[in-house]
Amino acid sequence: MTISTGAPTYASPVDHVSYGQYGPGRLHLSPDWNRPLYPFQGRITADGSSGHPAEPGRYHLYVSWICPYAHRAAIVRRLKGLEEVVSLSYVDDERDGRGWAFRERRGPDPVNGFTLLEQAYEATEEGYGGHISVPVLWDKEQGVIVSNHFPDITIDLATQFGQWADPSADLYPEPLRPEINKLNGWLYHDVNTGVGRVARAHGEEREDERRRVLAALEWLDERLAGRRYLTGDTLTEADVRLWVTLARYDAEYNRDRLISDRDLSGFEHLWGYARDLYQRPAFRETTEGLPAGWDAPHGRHS
Repeated sequence: MTISTGAPTYASPVDHVSYGQYGPGRLHLSPDWNRPLYPFQGRITADGSSGHPAEPGRYHLYVSWICPYAHRAAIVRRLKGLEEVVSLSYVDDERDGRGWAFRERRGPDPVNGFTLLEQAYEATEEGYGGHISVPVLWDKEQGVIVSNHFPDITIDLATQFGQWADPSADLYPEPLRPEINKLNGWLYHDVNTGVGRVARAHGEEREDERRRVLAALEWLDERLAGRRYLTGDTLTEADVRLWVTLARYDAEYNRDRLISDRDLSGFEHLWGYARDLYQRPAFRETTEGLPAGWDAPHGRHS
């Protein structure tokens, strides 16, 4: 097990002159990179059959306040009541060509004393040349990354720690899994990554992507007119995956009306649904920067 000792250590300030912007030479642009973008895909299992058994105190989550995919892991950890079971820390919001780092604003790495998250990747695979992403699920006992594959991380947190988790929060119930899986796949393409494609595209391609996202939001608004959550009365993994995009919609994705003339508040049921979720500490306390309107009465089904 690796544990940081002594005074906290931090990375030097962000320096784009010396290190450049993050991206070129990493991500899938790396020369001869023929592996998945998120190549560490180990799993936590309750019975330990994966080599990474669910145990209290063994695992640590490296996350970021600004990354929606890392945000999902923080929400699920809190919904499942795993705060004392799986530890968590935050990387700095800014990065240069070195990738995510630990600085005073968000605190040090409490497990390994790393200054750069790249060190966790290098400790797991010497010479690693791929994308340095969050969330990262770290095995303290083995001193390696279990997973940086964000869709698996939240499923494992939701399902494999039952002995220590809050039994009232079943985010991936067996009877609903086919529906949740279908929703998750569609949400990922048309909503979670769709908003990013709008920002990157140009001309007619941007208009096509914009229409796709807008149609998705309108469909969701209609779906939520008669149900509290995406699958009905049960809060699930699909709701978490949608919410992190909704929370960033006005300030980031739809800035300058890139997607629609309507703010999120222009989608009656979607807006009420998002504020309903925000009343839960797991959503509210893992989110920064939302305006006061999110605390207003939402008038949703109770």
